[in-house]
Amino acid sequence: MKTNKEAFCVITGGPGVGKTTLINELNNHGFQTVQEDARKIIKEQIETNNEGLPWKNKELYAKLMLEASLKSYDEVNTNKVSNFIFFDRGILDTICYMKMEQIPISEETIEISKRYSYNKNVFLLPPWQEIYKTDNERKQSWKEAEVTFKKMKETYLEFDYNVIEVPRVNVKERAEFIIQNVNNS
Repeated sequence: MKTNKEAFCVITGGPGVGKTTLINELNNHGFQTVQEDARKIIKEQIETNNEGLPWKNKELYAKLMLEASLKSYDEVNTNKVSNFIFFDRGILDTICYMKMEQIPISEETIEISKRYSYNKNVFLLPPWQEIYKTDNERKQSWKEAEVTFKKMKETYLEFDYNVIEVPRVNVKERAEFIIQNVNNS
């Protein structure tokens, strides 16, 4: 059995690049997966008419994202059941968001991100205009999606992760690409 640091794999990228579809496909292959926290937070904040939304109170939204990511990590950390567990976004995604929105990042947040580490190979999905669309929770423009991809890559590299770009192919081929990469690591 791998250590949690080796077993916890992040799939990340900008909005609308197919992360959730890919996570679901990996789950269909028998892997344990952790769904993205950001969408859950946005839905909850909208339903309860609260301010923790990326288009209202960005600092509160970032705080809620970090708390939810830590909670998800801790829950999986105590209930690990498979060799590899795939996370739809990681804790560093929150730090990337904070950088993009010029929200101050405390030393404590940096230290937390180091303690809550993942497999050094992070899978980054590039922008893909053919599949990109907005909805009630995803309001970013195509340009913002492209910028997010670049900033996400920079953030993971800054924290010494190996960023592996996932090709723009159908979801089954993307899943196979990731499975091959984790099995060879």
